[in-house]
Amino acid sequence: MKIQILPALKLTLVTVLLCCIGYTLLILLVAQFSPNKAEGQTISVNGVIKGYALEGQSFTQDKYFNGRPSAAGYNAAGSSGSNKGPTNPDYLKDMQTRIDSFLVHNPSIKKEMIPSELVTSSGSGLDPDISPIAAQVQIARIATTRKLSEEKVKDLVIEKTQKPLWGLFGTEKINVLQLNIALDELK
Repeated sequence: MKIQILPALKLTLVTVLLCCIGYTLLILLVAQFSPNKAEGQTISVNGVIKGYALEGQSFTQDKYFNGRPSAAGYNAAGSSGSNKGPTNPDYLKDMQTRIDSFLVHNPSIKKEMIPSELVTSSGSGLDPDISPIAAQVQIARIATTRKLSEEKVKDLVIEKTQKPLWGLFGTEKINVLQLNIALDELK
């Protein structure tokens, strides 16, 4: 029995050292060479931090693009989904409220045209990005509110669209905070 237990304990100790301590130190070392030392990418305007690139923000004014709703109230400390299923009455009520609100603020859009991401919260509740389609359905409202041409707003959406990594991994997306900051900078 001693022949079997001692090697098992040694293997366990080596595995713990490698996986728990070694791996953690390796990731910490790599993080120190990444931008902002892995403390998150801040977005600043004239030296004032406006937010974080990887954290969703709440935009409720009609002059801004809306991001995904947050089940966590855009609180990174309480990041979570709602855990409500598609047949839950509270969930269905929330969806209908979001749809009705979106239609009131975007009267040129029909219910069928609303991308699901604009009325459903993300799994983390902090999704900072929307799809180009979700941005396009909001162009008319923003152009009207800001007294800009729809073409100018559409060009900005195209400019801020991020392509998939190496053209292969992921989907096209737009960071809502960066888009809204660029919108404020339009003359």
